Amino acid sequence: MALAPKSFRYEVNAATSVATITLNRPERLNALTFEVYAELRDAFAALDAEPGVRAVVITGAGRAFCSGGDVEDIIGALFGRDRRALNDFTRMTGDVVLNIRRCRRPVIAALNGTVAGAGAVIATACDVRIAAESAKIAYLFTRVGLSGADMGIAWLLPRIVGLGRATELLLTGDFIDAETAHRIGLYQRVVPQDRVLAEATALAERLAKGPAEALGVTKQALDEEAPLGLVEALAYEAEAQAALMERPDFREAYEAFRAKREPRFS
Repeated sequence: MALAPKSFRYEVNAATSVATITLNRPERLNALTFEVYAELRDAFAALDAEPGVRAVVITGAGRAFCSGGDVEDIIGALFGRDRRALNDFTRMTGDVVLNIRRCRRPVIAALNGTVAGAGAVIATACDVRIAAESAKIAYLFTRVGLSGADMGIAWLLPRIVGLGRATELLLTGDFIDAETAHRIGLYQRVVPQDRVLAEATALAERLAKGPAEALGVTKQALDEEAPLGLVEALAYEAEAQAALMERPDFREAYEAFRAKREPRFS
């Protein structure tokens, strides 16, 4: 059964096998509600094996990607919850990140504007971030009296920008502009505002033509090998690579090379 979320737009281009998620509360800078969190969690769990989807783009409507949790719909509502209910909520938000990372389809963030709080974590969890020149970013949690470590960002961010830069960003909650984010490696590309979605979609289409199983194994390896030493990492990659050598895409790449044509991966 096809995904049919109610709290954001979801479209699949059947010709390219690219799914696009558009956060769709532009009047609230696409602030997250309990429903949006839950549907994002469930959507990325389903997209891991959704037929007809080989890559995913996530973006926002209007002038922001996502401004984080909605001040009234989430933050205000949390004051009436007990510790167990608060834990249920924080685990749910973490599951959004976990499901993005576990999704074997490449996930491209098209950052069309402000990226803040939980929105910044969701963007960081994606595989590639393509940003508009207006896409300033901040991990705002300490600004509201919470730990700068939320939704796994203290694991994710140092691996992208290094421990020193991650520490400063998470302690201060300060915004940095797109140029700075690109310079420190947080954004892979910065493009004009009107090119963000097109650039992200073009990359997603390119990856969608690739060997889906091999791309999924690559994503998994990047996370699974994080705690391993070199010897263990070599063993992990040897097993994964040997298994892929038995799969049809490896043979298809070889046959395409011999025939001097583009491979048609399954």
